Amino acid sequence: MGSGSRTALVEDLMERFPHVPREAVFKEDLLRGGVAFDPSALSDNEGGEVKPKSYFIFSFDHGTLPELGEAALRRPPEEIILTGGPYDLRRTVVSVRVNPASPYRVAANEDGVLGLYLDGRRISDVGVPPMPEYYRHTLASGKSVMEVAPTIQWGYLIYLTVFRVCQYFGAKEECQYCDINHNWRQHKAAGRPYTGVKDVEEVLEALEIIDRYDTAKASTAYTLTGGAITKTVSGRDEADFYGHYAKAIEERFPGRWIGKVVAQALPRDDVQRFKDYGVQIYHPNYEVWDEYLFKMYCPGKERYVGRDEWHKRILDSAEVFGARNVIPNFVAGVEMAEPFGFKTVDEAIASTTEGLRFFMSHGITPRFTTWCPEPTTPLGKANPQGAPLEYHIRLLQAYRQTMEDFGLSSPPGYGPPGAGHAVFSVSSFMDSLPADEPSPLV
Repeated sequence: MGSGSRTALVEDLMERFPHVPREAVFKEDLLRGGVAFDPSALSDNEGGEVKPKSYFIFSFDHGTLPELGEAALRRPPEEIILTGGPYDLRRTVVSVRVNPASPYRVAANEDGVLGLYLDGRRISDVGVPPMPEYYRHTLASGKSVMEVAPTIQWGYLIYLTVFRVCQYFGAKEECQYCDINHNWRQHKAAGRPYTGVKDVEEVLEALEIIDRYDTAKASTAYTLTGGAITKTVSGRDEADFYGHYAKAIEERFPGRWIGKVVAQALPRDDVQRFKDYGVQIYHPNYEVWDEYLFKMYCPGKERYVGRDEWHKRILDSAEVFGARNVIPNFVAGVEMAEPFGFKTVDEAIASTTEGLRFFMSHGITPRFTTWCPEPTTPLGKANPQGAPLEYHIRLLQAYRQTMEDFGLSSPPGYGPPGAGHAVFSVSSFMDSLPADEPSPLV
């Protein structure tokens, strides 16, 4: 095994940062760099036994569909679970980001048992999500539940991307790491069903099917999200557009799920409308902390709202929702993206921690998604490798430390915290927090 191998890098970081769960080291590496799939590990799409990747908002892939080979025709699983192996990994749920060139590969052994291989060595067993019963039923229109109301995080979260494009359009407005508009175009080009604006009645019909067949009540929350609305969609402004889905859901299924909405940082009166419609958790994502990087990477948000106003609105929204229920996301790793990003991990962590301290000092707990450098985005093109793994590991350490400094516990609406328990799949922040209860002996 050459010293330049990925295994050596991962083991070095595990040794240097023993307080970060080893599960999180692998998870972050898979999220930032993607994973390859042997044909033996692909799903049979909606006709099979495995829940396929739904492309619920972004592509989260390191190649365009035509570049993914067979994985474009037979979708990989939505998520994988890592367990066991030489590192004795506790159950770890990882969102699937496909990269045919990754040193990580999921393949079946001679007995047909799936495993994760790194540098050719089997490092863990791999579990795949079973096809949920509700995915086997279609709406009256013939649309699939997976297209209208896919579930992620091992079935915990119903992901309702009700507006599949973003009105921040083109190079002068689009966030520089985001492929929402391209993902919409590539699915259309591939002839896949990909509804632009989801009809509220169809959303309710899909939820009806989920509610009927999810007898174990595994689905606990829904997220309403989509692109930014700078003008109107179907005659509604952003608060009203996303809010009217929440209102309809809460009227039809009062209290069945925790309602969350991801929208821009809106003025207080608009935020109050979300609350009045029954939304419980608000995610006004601030994307990146540094002032210069926010301007460079989020030109539309800078132009329409501005960073200072964005932050002020986040703090104002805590008065409406309560600080614990305001959970803004940032895209972890773009801080280090060429050409504008920080050159060292130290500087990037210092900047991001400053942002965490700013919000956590007000009782607001941000969360983060591990940046996936999608190739159709400006930052993905310029940084195909993403940010260094060390940045992601040190961020987990800084995040947990900052939470402890301000006496905060894991935010609501994310399922259980702790390695071996967490289901949040697009970063390891929940895996890295202390578990609520003692781990079971098994």
